[in-house]
Amino acid sequence: MTTAETTGTTGTTEIVVVPHTHWDREWYEPFQRFRLRLVALLDEVLDTMEREPAYHFTLDGQLACVDDYLEVRPENRDRVAALVESGRLAVGPWQILLDEFLCSGENIVRNLELGMARADKLGRAMAVGYLPDMFGHTAQMPQILHRAGLLHACVYRGVPSSVTTDAFAWVAPDGTALRTQYLPAGGYGNGAHLFEDAGQLAERGAAFVETMRRWHGPEGPLLAMYGTDHSAPVRGLPEMVSQLGARMDTLSGYIEAHSGDVAGLPRVTGELRSHARANILPGVISVRAHVKQAMGRAERMVERYAEPLATLWGDDWPGRFLDMAWWRLVDASGHDSVTGCGVDETAQQVAARIAEAEHLGQAVRDMVTAKLAATVPTDGVLVVNPTPAARRGVVLLDVAGEDPLVDPAGAKVPVQPLEYAPTLLLDEEMDPATALTFVHGTELYGQHITGWSVADGVLTFTVARESTAAFNVGQVRGALDGVHRVRIVAQPRRTVAALVEAPPLGHTSVRPAPYDSVTEPADGARVTGVRTEERVLDNGLLRVEVARDGTLTLTGPDGVTLTGAGRIVDGGDVGDSYNYAPPAEDRLVSDPESVQVTTVCSGPLVAAFDVWRTHRWPGAGDGIEGTPEIPATSRTEATEEIAVRTRVELRAGEPYVRLDVEFDNRCADHRVRLHVPLPQRTAVSHAEGQFAVVTRGLTAEGGCGEEPLPTFPASGWVAAGGVAALLQHVTEYELVEEGGELALTLLRSIGYLSRNRHALRPEPAGPQLPTPAAQSRGLRSVSLALMPYSGTWSAVPPAAETFRHDLLTVAGTGAPYLPLPAPAAGLSVTGDGVAMTSLRARDEWRELRVVALSDTPTEAVIEGAFSQARRTDLRGRPGEELPVTDGILRLPLGPWEIATVQLANSE
Repeated sequence: MTTAETTGTTGTTEIVVVPHTHWDREWYEPFQRFRLRLVALLDEVLDTMEREPAYHFTLDGQLACVDDYLEVRPENRDRVAALVESGRLAVGPWQILLDEFLCSGENIVRNLELGMARADKLGRAMAVGYLPDMFGHTAQMPQILHRAGLLHACVYRGVPSSVTTDAFAWVAPDGTALRTQYLPAGGYGNGAHLFEDAGQLAERGAAFVETMRRWHGPEGPLLAMYGTDHSAPVRGLPEMVSQLGARMDTLSGYIEAHSGDVAGLPRVTGELRSHARANILPGVISVRAHVKQAMGRAERMVERYAEPLATLWGDDWPGRFLDMAWWRLVDASGHDSVTGCGVDETAQQVAARIAEAEHLGQAVRDMVTAKLAATVPTDGVLVVNPTPAARRGVVLLDVAGEDPLVDPAGAKVPVQPLEYAPTLLLDEEMDPATALTFVHGTELYGQHITGWSVADGVLTFTVARESTAAFNVGQVRGALDGVHRVRIVAQPRRTVAALVEAPPLGHTSVRPAPYDSVTEPADGARVTGVRTEERVLDNGLLRVEVARDGTLTLTGPDGVTLTGAGRIVDGGDVGDSYNYAPPAEDRLVSDPESVQVTTVCSGPLVAAFDVWRTHRWPGAGDGIEGTPEIPATSRTEATEEIAVRTRVELRAGEPYVRLDVEFDNRCADHRVRLHVPLPQRTAVSHAEGQFAVVTRGLTAEGGCGEEPLPTFPASGWVAAGGVAALLQHVTEYELVEEGGELALTLLRSIGYLSRNRHALRPEPAGPQLPTPAAQSRGLRSVSLALMPYSGTWSAVPPAAETFRHDLLTVAGTGAPYLPLPAPAAGLSVTGDGVAMTSLRARDEWRELRVVALSDTPTEAVIEGAFSQARRTDLRGRPGEELPVTDGILRLPLGPWEIATVQLANSE
């Protein structure tokens, strides 16, 4: 007899009950306080399941619950494993339930990789990409899941109104279509009410069937998710399920009974960010912006500096350090963690976790570069390129003397002096014996003694950053008769901007050299410098003019021009950490009271202005508690004087202008945005996200009650109407003025986790708890760049790559007589629309991940020291072997394909 024919109170087994808990690891309480409750819950789960053999339980799709539990109860590991192996306890496949838009694509992959590997050690991972409570879903998630071996997804938020069934085909940009279970009519708690009253099982069951049949159709069992946030199993549930005529299973047991066939299912392509079926709470993208900035820095440090450098140039693989970094990044990516929608204590803990990840990445990076720097003489500087293509870029160097800089071939390196360090560090009347107490070995005033002398009653020390000179303090003591003055003179040093050419994922170096040993660079190596006029910067690729109101006019080489860029607009925000909300009577402030422009440096390699604009911003929201009809009234009449400094910097060879916006936020309940008028009015924007570029319109689909504001996330860049904003971290943006302007959110200041009464959301998103730190008071800064372009956005990704990944410089530590080592390339990855996302060591292989940011087929050309290559899936499991010719792999890529290959030398 089939499952559907099993009889019971409802006549047939039409309902499959999936007991589960949705466990927010940290949210309105910090992690350790929630963990205490988790341990009690899982104690009860194990006891209940062992006592009642029919019990099944789904542990929220994240291994973090198991890890957090077993750290406290390590003796229960075998009990957990036995239930997982029996198929009654479903765990994984994720390590943690993430926010898909607030971490990198690589972070998503590592999360899945960790979760599936750890779940397999307990028995097996749930073979469903369970995404129950994320605030929308990224476009490439079907491809990510499929390439990890998962044939099913399960989602709740973000599903558009076009989906009218409880299963649909979710299609990634590359065409991967995944069967996706939708959780309608209550989401992951759609069956939570079924067993509230044992005397009404039949009535409640019948009502559930009537509701769900409208979504599922007339045939087949219906999914009843029996659980809510932090819910524990109910004793005696198997008996009640039996009385209902239903059966109990795990989520994977229900979903895996379906094939992965998507034929005949409604199709939805790309990201899921509709408000039609559920709130997607888009304000989390911009709240606590400093946490998003930190996440972006830490991910870049680990992904693009630490791992690739250790892979190509390190000795022993620092796997444990990198594993710890990834654990912290994955832990921080939780959908109530990096989002910033928890209490202040939670945000502090998340920030600390992210900082640790960055520190671990820095440690690995510095270990590798220290090895390379030991081959560079002490007067030289190592320059490392973290990008997989050869590039010429400006670096800031601290070097000794006035001699020109040369590269390893002896060719002159273009240089611009920026600052000279003081050479006279001390010149005072004093007892010389006191001065000798300043000496520690050879160290004096943070430098090292290179010599000393006594003349005319003056003891003079000469010092430098490095010294090999012998020093005997006893000899100095014997020469102090008549000394009454002490002088410390440092070797002349200067900070310069230098234009350096570096090989792909490789390194080069520069050093000062006497004029008579320097050769001029070849004509092809010359570059047009930056010219500075009054309020104008021009490098031949871009012209930037500062207007009287402090905004910018940008003109590209093909004549694309935008005016009024960089206007700062402050408005009220009396919403909460989940949703923006303007006061009923908002007051926008955009015109500065005063503008001052000062020159920082004037080229030829770097030129910059500081634009100071003084604004008067209202101090806070007024009447922010509000009423059901009017959640907030206005902004206070009292204002704060806010000085906004925008450093406008143009470098030689760069087609974009760098902006660093900084101000001391002394106001509350407001939103600050940077506006960029577009060269051409447009109805679409293009934003780089997780392995994709997403095209969006001027509106967002509504329907559930939450106001569908068309504010969207962008990770690396956003482009619209002929201008691109290059970004250092995930940033909220909106096309305003009917597609005539791009608005980038720099800051949202709010005071509550959630508001019970919210102008743009009908119900609370969480408890109404104060979050004073989410007002983000104090010094705030945001770095970005603006780039005019013509035609398509194809020129934007390469520019964003160099903007986000500066060349790295490290002082040489080798013997002073050493020559500069020859430039060395690591690995080159080129191709139209091809972007590298990861490079790491994996056993004896080097594992490289690339993505094709292209609507058409392309080819990745990978060149380096390898003779073997093979494809793998996202879990590193080997697949097709690939031909390599003379260290070159030509890898065909389909549109928007994520490809992972492993490279090695033949034995």
